[in-house]
Amino acid sequence: MKNLVIVDYGMGNLHSVKKKIMQLEKNVCVSSSPKDLLIADKIILPGVGHFKKAVENLKKIELWDILNEVVLTKKVPILGICLGMQLMAKHSEEGDCQGFGWFDAEVVKFKIQDKLKYKVPHTGWNQIIHCKQSRLMLGVGELSEFYFVHSYHMVCNNQSDKLNFTDFEYQFVSAIESENIFGVQYHPEKSHSVGKKLLQNFIDL
Repeated sequence: MKNLVIVDYGMGNLHSVKKKIMQLEKNVCVSSSPKDLLIADKIILPGVGHFKKAVENLKKIELWDILNEVVLTKKVPILGICLGMQLMAKHSEEGDCQGFGWFDAEVVKFKIQDKLKYKVPHTGWNQIIHCKQSRLMLGVGELSEFYFVHSYHMVCNNQSDKLNFTDFEYQFVSAIESENIFGVQYHPEKSHSVGKKLLQNFIDL
């Protein structure tokens, strides 16, 4: 792989993502430069925080249109992590804001009934179920546990976009895939060996 770029737009857990990737691939950079994105072979879009603020930040540093170009036109593989995945949807309830629209999906807040058993944010380890085969999931077994921290989740209108789902009182989409675009709600960089395997699979695409 020639060039992997982790997008820095002021809202990502960049240190832990970079550290984990560097264990697998030395040629990685963290950047907010449009020039770096335009020559990237693969992109990771992390994210922690508020959806609307993330959109504002990406537009302010002029990465919004660049990401659309490299992902939709150049078909560069991209992996969204947590908020980075949510930004791929059409719209989020958080800030009543439009996303990239790469997936026909909405981002909604957890609507939990049993609030004694299920606390929001959904924080900690939880299992995934595979919805379809994927190169991203090679060697990642059914019911593998990943680390989650989030209050909102994605609702996909196209069943074919669903890669994983997870149960938290009810089932929600925890990973998505369409062509060159991948997203995971959980944090592979915090998920030990199984997260390392997922990231290696992305590097190897």
